[in-house]
Amino acid sequence: MGEFVFHFGGDAQSVDPRAQEKAVVGGKGANLAQMAAIGLPVPPGFTISTEICAHYAGGDRLIDDDLRAQVAQGIAHLEAATGRRFGDPVTPLLVSVRSGASVSMPGMMDTVLDLGLNDVTVEALAKASGDARFAWDSYRRFIQIYGDVALGVDHYLFEDALEIAKEDNGFFTDVEMEAQHWKALVSEYKSIVETETGAPFPQDVDAQLWGAIAAVFDSWDSERARTYRRLNGISASLGTAVTVQAMVFGNRDQQSATGVAFTRDPTTGARQCFGEWLINAQGEDVVAGLRTPQYLTRAAREAAGAKPLSMEEAMPEAFAQLTGLFTKLEEHFRDMLDIEFTVEQGRLWVLQARSGKRTAAAALRMASDMVGEGLITQQEALLRIEPMALAQLLHPTLDPDAPRDLLAKGLPASPGAASGAIVLDAETAERRAERGEAVILVRVETSPEDIHGMHAAVGILTARGGMTSHAAVVARSMGRPCVTGTAAISIDAAKRSLSIGGRQMREGDTITIDGTTGEVMAGSVPLTRSELVGDFAVLMGWADQVMAETGRHLGVRANADTPAECLVARQFGAQGVGLCRTEPMFFQAERIDAMRRFILSPEARARQKALDHLLHLQRDDFRQIFQDMAGLPVAIRLLDLPLHGFLPESQADMATLAESLDIGLDKLRRLAGEMHEFNPLLGLRGCRLGIAYPELYAMQLRALFEAACEAAQTHAPAQLEVMVPLVSSAAELAAIRVQVETIAQDVFNAQGLTLSWRLGAMIEVPRAALMAGTLAGEAEFFSFGSNDLTQTTLGMGRDDAARFMGRYVDRGIYGADPFITLDEAGVGALIALAREQGRAARPDLELGLCGEHGADPASVAFCLAQGLDYVSASPYRVPVARLAAAQAALRAG
Repeated sequence: MGEFVFHFGGDAQSVDPRAQEKAVVGGKGANLAQMAAIGLPVPPGFTISTEICAHYAGGDRLIDDDLRAQVAQGIAHLEAATGRRFGDPVTPLLVSVRSGASVSMPGMMDTVLDLGLNDVTVEALAKASGDARFAWDSYRRFIQIYGDVALGVDHYLFEDALEIAKEDNGFFTDVEMEAQHWKALVSEYKSIVETETGAPFPQDVDAQLWGAIAAVFDSWDSERARTYRRLNGISASLGTAVTVQAMVFGNRDQQSATGVAFTRDPTTGARQCFGEWLINAQGEDVVAGLRTPQYLTRAAREAAGAKPLSMEEAMPEAFAQLTGLFTKLEEHFRDMLDIEFTVEQGRLWVLQARSGKRTAAAALRMASDMVGEGLITQQEALLRIEPMALAQLLHPTLDPDAPRDLLAKGLPASPGAASGAIVLDAETAERRAERGEAVILVRVETSPEDIHGMHAAVGILTARGGMTSHAAVVARSMGRPCVTGTAAISIDAAKRSLSIGGRQMREGDTITIDGTTGEVMAGSVPLTRSELVGDFAVLMGWADQVMAETGRHLGVRANADTPAECLVARQFGAQGVGLCRTEPMFFQAERIDAMRRFILSPEARARQKALDHLLHLQRDDFRQIFQDMAGLPVAIRLLDLPLHGFLPESQADMATLAESLDIGLDKLRRLAGEMHEFNPLLGLRGCRLGIAYPELYAMQLRALFEAACEAAQTHAPAQLEVMVPLVSSAAELAAIRVQVETIAQDVFNAQGLTLSWRLGAMIEVPRAALMAGTLAGEAEFFSFGSNDLTQTTLGMGRDDAARFMGRYVDRGIYGADPFITLDEAGVGALIALAREQGRAARPDLELGLCGEHGADPASVAFCLAQGLDYVSASPYRVPVARLAAAQAALRAG
């Protein structure tokens, strides 16, 4: 076995260069080693490499003797650096045990503090510090966190015992508890452990250490960690390192404190100190949201109208030392840093520094500012922005003119606004969201176990915690609006009810939260959308410049079905419409009735009358779209939805339709039943509709060619592309082409105007990809409909797959959800084959992709590598695709 334990701090730091590599010692271990090397005040420690995690998880979860020996050397390093000894009854060494993967996963894995305390060393700590209260407080903290993390005891049992102890003594806060109260609580905690586990709390410090190390390794495979990795595309093979570090105590006395500081504001990006702190506390109190902290700066405190003194006012020397490190840290790491610190009896210690999570708006501002400061280059700035995070900037904000019924105000933890039904737990949030409901997750405070509910919710509201709590950090990374520290919330979980600002509400009631102001309002408040301006526009300009300079081309179009969506798409830089679905146009009340008359009327004249009515409406829709997208390509997909999808489902609607058609209800039911399909995905849809009902496609074609001619009278002509769905045969495409050519020429003759147009095939079934060479004889372009192509290739429905795909990804059957990130091995191989055969038959064949994958960064990179001409994404994800394309071009060189 080689070297897998690396030391930092003190006089014996590891010289092995791997000690500062994230892939080896994780982000936390690498950063601590680097900070110690440049002279920052870092408590000494050692890190067990990520390789051990993989070995541990992949084997029988046993620790071999070689590793035990290397860890013993690490403990000796700490003893030499601190002058204390592990388990010593006179001068005991206490340590923290923390996780640290190479990719930051805040709050997803476990931490143990104050390890090394037992019935003997607690007395030594009390004597050495001269503060029995501090010693027993530390011991009860250790039992609680170790009991939860390493022994599997429900942490609520400890919290309930603490609340009972405070009530019995007439106390309201932890700081009122004295040494004798903490000592009594320690006895109660130990009883809880023995009752729940069947064994006494471990007194052997070596057993404690290995129990904590194993718990941290085990937490890499916890449900919350797996969910976080799945949501963020992090490989399960990376593993976590374990960092063991000498304890420093923010709960020592009133001259001690703990806190979190950001070198720049993670919400706005401004270059100013941002963060929170607590006097006489440990770091978990801030990070886990167990107490609502105070502000770091006087300006922030005064702006919030808060009374407790800021760190700047209460501990000016430690505050000045802390802020003095900001520039040094940013120059070394060339990024904004999230710093965890402790002040022990007036002395500052840095416990961790990592690249800080930030909102998209802050990321853009920081990138722009750091380029201006010469800290990073434009290309580095582009690569630092997570494309999917850009969607945050396009999230709704409250309509400034809308009335508001203010309930309460908390801390503005993550910007944006959302309205939804109150849900009080993560499972309910996920269940109701799956039904299509918008929900706001309301909790006393969130924990990592709530990750799936936070992902399902449109917004998060907590009663406790600050702007660096778990809820705040995770919400910002997910782009969810979040309000924390809302003290006016009281939740009765048993009755599924709550009080907000004194007003009684129940689960299911609608509220609105504003994560930018911290306001909580009753009911639904109208929302507005942001615009592409400022730093956003600068970044998009850099992205376009990269595409031009690298000589690589991948256009970005929009999936837009309405004029309003076309305007949004054009605002966000779309280079055309890659997919205009015509089905949604039929579902408005007047249109759905006409469509149903066409489908079910027994008389040909009545059917044609319905189509004539639809022609007029479709022409108006298309004309507006062509005007809004003047001069740009617009791909109109002919009708794809099976006809029974337009029929009513409820008995009441069926009866109304029977009456309007003047036919019996039983006959109507029989007609509708005859249209039933056992597998609609593979039934009478797509181009099969056009062949079975040529009059239906004829109506659409006439509408779009007439609309194009009318729009060209006042605007630059759009580049009309007729897209035929679900093609599997060149004969199908040839039949449709004859119809298109005939109607186009008829319209041009009538209008006295000729416009250019192109016919394209949607590649949505494997046979179309396999027959691409022959299809290219009829089509000027291919559009890969990746949603259906994924379904037909994998043999699974997208909606049904959602029930089991998470397990598939967790087990490594798929590297990612193939309905989110393109399955390159399967679907990608078909795309590559179609490209090769199609362009062999027609060298100028244009290729695009128009499924949901069009804004997924990994899928965009694949499309660039395959030489596709464009991807098409929903309007609000167009900037995401533009940035992803630029990043792919940079990485491709």
